[in-house]
Amino acid sequence: MWQGSGGAILCRFCNRRCPQHVITVIIPTLNADAGLTATLASVVSATVQGLVREVIVVDGGSTDSTLAIVEDSGAQIIRTAKGRGAQLAAGAAAARMPWLLFLHADTVLEPGWENEVAAFTSRVDSAARPEAAASFRFALDDTGFKPRVIETGVALRCTLLRLPYGDQALLVPRRLYDQLGGYRNLPLMEDVDFVRRLGRRRTIILRARAVTSAIRYRRDGYFRRSSRNLLCLFLFFLRVPPRLIARLYH
Repeated sequence: MWQGSGGAILCRFCNRRCPQHVITVIIPTLNADAGLTATLASVVSATVQGLVREVIVVDGGSTDSTLAIVEDSGAQIIRTAKGRGAQLAAGAAAARMPWLLFLHADTVLEPGWENEVAAFTSRVDSAARPEAAASFRFALDDTGFKPRVIETGVALRCTLLRLPYGDQALLVPRRLYDQLGGYRNLPLMEDVDFVRRLGRRRTIILRARAVTSAIRYRRDGYFRRSSRNLLCLFLFFLRVPPRLIARLYH
């Protein structure tokens, strides 16, 4: 279902056979069965349109039904040692398409996202805009005041710092990914590390939303988890080794 030949498709933006604007979706997993089905389902429409030609799930040793879900979907499975940075890098190394979309297993892209992404990739590939990567607006799948406060804080961070996290997904041209050295084998903050190398001018926030599970926020407490995230970011900026920050995070 997910794996294509990589050949040219009819591009509705170029109105011709075009091999450029096609994407490999890379999803790192570790015991992710709770939300993985919805995550995979959110990229089906883009697959039908020919925008997504390949989905690679990089598993870090799941013991739940994660692998069964992936096998049923037809996505490609790569098995590695756990560690999101290493898993993302392994998925990128196996990808065959000219664009890479890194997507967390508990994040769902809202309907219609493929239209904005297709327009963005087309503009970059046609040199209508400078080469850049893109993330989505952050949202939580919970109701009430607290989730909206978190979303507002993330929007402010992205506006001021152009610093999206991995749960906002990241769409990047393969050539730019390789130029920057890709994801590093870090136990934590691999997303911040890569986006900082991208820089503000090459990091775009799309209008479409990436809706992330709020389970961890409800479990840990909204204030406690967001405060811990901010502390980890602060320590990373102070050049504290990620292996030490990971102890605090977990």
